[in-house]
Amino acid sequence: MTKNYRRTLIACYLGSITQAITANFAPLLFLSFHKTYGISLGTIALVPTVFFFTQLVVDILCGIFVDRIGYRKCVVASELFSGLGLIFLTFLPDLFPNPFAGIIIAVIVYAIGAGLIEVLVSPIVEACPFENKEATMSLLHSFYCWGSAGVIMISSVFFIFFGIENWKILACLWAIIPMYNIFNFATCPIERLTEDGKGMTYLQLFGVPVFWISVILMICAGASELSMAQWASAYAESALGLSKTVCDLAGPCLFAITMGISRAIFGKFGEHMNLKNFMMGSGILCLCCYLMASLFESPAIGLAGCIMCGFSVGIMWPGSISISSRTFPSGGTAMFALLAMAGDLGGSLGPALVGRIAESSGNNMHRGMLAGCIFPVALVICVFILKSRPVHSRTVERNERS
Repeated sequence: MTKNYRRTLIACYLGSITQAITANFAPLLFLSFHKTYGISLGTIALVPTVFFFTQLVVDILCGIFVDRIGYRKCVVASELFSGLGLIFLTFLPDLFPNPFAGIIIAVIVYAIGAGLIEVLVSPIVEACPFENKEATMSLLHSFYCWGSAGVIMISSVFFIFFGIENWKILACLWAIIPMYNIFNFATCPIERLTEDGKGMTYLQLFGVPVFWISVILMICAGASELSMAQWASAYAESALGLSKTVCDLAGPCLFAITMGISRAIFGKFGEHMNLKNFMMGSGILCLCCYLMASLFESPAIGLAGCIMCGFSVGIMWPGSISISSRTFPSGGTAMFALLAMAGDLGGSLGPALVGRIAESSGNNMHRGMLAGCIFPVALVICVFILKSRPVHSRTVERNERS
């Protein structure tokens, strides 16, 4: 029978939406956690740290165990962990003497699911026999953007009409998506990128000098994206003096929408575009956006820079994956795991640098955004190196055999 890879693609789309739910829902509840459970804001700030650190650990372990366990079992587990984590969030805080312990356990559970999704959906799509892999990959990652925007907008509307005190109901409703997607991944066709035992190992990948360029490229992609995304709301609030809800919609929500538009455009017309040229152009535009946010006192120009930055970074993460996949066709799960780890590392270091520079400058967000310029500049340099000095297949094959 002919395999229906369209079902595989839909499952991966929903997987990306699931990842967006786990990454964006809890931050909307930070103030509610503070008021309901009496948890200090400084302690609550550990939630995203635990979330990303758990994903980093999962990224590392995936390259070791996924090929042994199998893609299907692991990706089904990713949806199960994501759904259970969201459900645990509704009752575990009330079961523990310290409510924060219950929150952290729930966050770790759904972060395991998010980490698995992050590593697995890209190679699953890459292994499907689609004609234009680069465009398909970009379209896949656009669903994370639509999911992020949807979580922020739908949750905000829910809180307006039903009150934020009913957030537990909404958490259970969001959990329906990963629970439903378990069936999709359990029944859709899933191929392997490489034959058993034929994928490159961590040591083999690190033995190829140009792979380090791919790692740096991925770090810069994650840092360029999340440095602006995580500070967009605070920037909008300080620049325009609007309410928190409005700033969430004007900052990270519009950022996610423009990022999704960028990925959708490349997904639609990517076969007619040169990916590396598109990446370099995006890096230059990203630099301009950071400069708009850092050098201009006008709130309108600064906010426009934040929103346009979403469009500029859209192709960076999926584009970096596609470039690496083309360079290392036998990279296998280990390559995707390392790339995911590098992206998460950039997503952790970038916002931390922006925040630290802003704090050391007297809470000056303009100075923090100026420090973020280093990431798109480094990305453009990495793409230029990969474009001007392509890797010959013999070099890669020699390292694969060693």
